[in-house]
Amino acid sequence: MDSWNLNEFKVEPHHPQVLDSESEGRAIVIQLPAGEQLQEHQVHERAWLLVIDGEIEISDSGGGSVTGPAGMLSIFDPNERREVTAKSDTRLLLILSPWPGEGHPSRD
Repeated sequence: MDSWNLNEFKVEPHHPQVLDSESEGRAIVIQLPAGEQLQEHQVHERAWLLVIDGEIEISDSGGGSVTGPAGMLSIFDPNERREVTAKSDTRLLLILSPWPGEGHPSRD
C-alpha cells in the first residue's frame, strides 16, 4: 500500500509530481499559482480533479464555468475540453484512468 497526506504534500509550481502511474490510473499533484491557468486542454482518459487547497474556476468549451474551493471534485469525460484558472494559490490532485487512455500516443 502507498499513501500520501495531501494536506502536507508540497509541490513546486510548474513541477507537477506524479504520485503513482500504472495501468489502472495516474495520480498527479499540481501547484498552480494565483492567476495561472492549465490552458484549454483535453486528455484521453477520464479525469478527476480535486482542489486540495485554494480556489479554481473551470471553463468548458461551451462557455460554461464553475468556481470551487478546497474540497471541490470535478469529473471530466475522456477528450472533454476545459480550462482551469487558479483564483488563489492552488494545489490540485488530478487522477486519470485508465492510464494511458485510448488514443494516447504512448499506446501506439
